[in-house]
Amino acid sequence: MNEGHDAELRRLRMRAWRRGTREMDLILGPFADSALAALSDAERENFDRLLSENDHDLYQWLTARITPAGEAASGQGPDHYAALLDQIAAFAVDRLRATGT
Repeated sequence: MNEGHDAELRRLRMRAWRRGTREMDLILGPFADSALAALSDAERENFDRLLSENDHDLYQWLTARITPAGEAASGQGPDHYAALLDQIAAFAVDRLRATGT
């Protein structure tokens, strides 16, 4: 699909905020709002593919990266998403720390 950069960002943000489960909306939506514009073209394409994954699987892959102490830890999910999953998990941890939760 050949869409403009701004249109692509809007489409990806909408998909990140309207996942089907509130938990994934609250993890992926703020990440998309904050970090999406700074991702490279390849990273945005990978994020687009990630949004096609099942919410249950995504939630497991992301939460497995966050230890009870709140430190990011790698290890779950397909290898081709590893760096992006780590980045989203680290963003979620930082966001939780900033809100004091």
